Amino acid sequence: MNRNRIENVMKRTDCDALLISDPIAICYLTGARLYPGERFLALLLKKNEAPKLFLNTLFPLKPIEGLETVSYSDGDDITKLVSEHVSRDDVLGVDKDLRARFLLPMIKARIAKEFTDGSLPVDKTRAVKDEKELELMRTSSRINDAAMERFKGLVYEGVEEQEIAAQMLDIYKELGAQAYSFPPIVAFGKNAADPHHMPDDTKLKAGDAVLFDVGCVYEGYCSDMTRTFFFKKGPNEIQRKVYELVRKANEDAAATVKEGVRLCDIDKTARDVIEQGGYGKYFTHRLGHFIGIEDHEYGDVSASFKDLTEENNIFSIEPGIYDPETLGCRIEDLVVVTKDGCEILNRYPHDIEIIG
Repeated sequence: MNRNRIENVMKRTDCDALLISDPIAICYLTGARLYPGERFLALLLKKNEAPKLFLNTLFPLKPIEGLETVSYSDGDDITKLVSEHVSRDDVLGVDKDLRARFLLPMIKARIAKEFTDGSLPVDKTRAVKDEKELELMRTSSRINDAAMERFKGLVYEGVEEQEIAAQMLDIYKELGAQAYSFPPIVAFGKNAADPHHMPDDTKLKAGDAVLFDVGCVYEGYCSDMTRTFFFKKGPNEIQRKVYELVRKANEDAAATVKEGVRLCDIDKTARDVIEQGGYGKYFTHRLGHFIGIEDHEYGDVSASFKDLTEENNIFSIEPGIYDPETLGCRIEDLVVVTKDGCEILNRYPHDIEIIG
């Protein structure tokens, strides 16, 4: 069990108790990897009390020092079970993953004085990486850099997007990763102008853009990177302008990152570059998202997110221009916030590259 993380969560909450049901968050805080399906699973945190894990007897768990297990069986009354460990005078924070079929009976039975959203203390604690997490994220991104070098070698005229995507996991595993952090995006030609295109039977032809948005999991931590290449011949003048705008947006935004900067201002830096270049309407998504044990975690780099960066936040910077008549292009890196700047986790270059 990670006492430091639990202490940080409790420092961030005004609630008397927190009931956390997200299995990934529970694993993050306790080390217990549990996926109970439809059955109730929750971690109860209260100040000055040992954490309690509500767990069905169908899921055996080796003892974890400092963690008390509250066992129950199918057919037991979950509301009654939880009420025995929560005071009616408590303000109870519940996370966004607690299912309505468990939450609504608790509210009806008034097991606590007040129910409130208790997600943020966990989410914001997860957003600040410790030294072990930072090293795992660095390794995951190093693997992703090496994989990108291998992926571009898979292309040849007539190959289908889905054929390339089907080979990527084996390459990741050869390089030391365990899994994808998300299904890979492989997009040729006009498909690159669809930001979330899923690989299909589109065949590659000379002059196509080739966009790879890929990431892997190493020891539980995710990487994420996008590069846009050109197959067999370089970009025309307009395509080159689009590519260079995206590259400048990426690099200018990264240059503004440091502790204490509003996330919305980082987004604005990149967006201004693209808007001033005449392609603002083709940049259709936020600049980035936070990442860690999940590919998308709480926090983003967008016009609406005004939180300040904290040291050891990790998020993506991924500006894009998606004009199906000209070019779909995205360049994405992960950055770690430092006191005076940022560490860019991806080393794969941003230069225009012709492959094949």
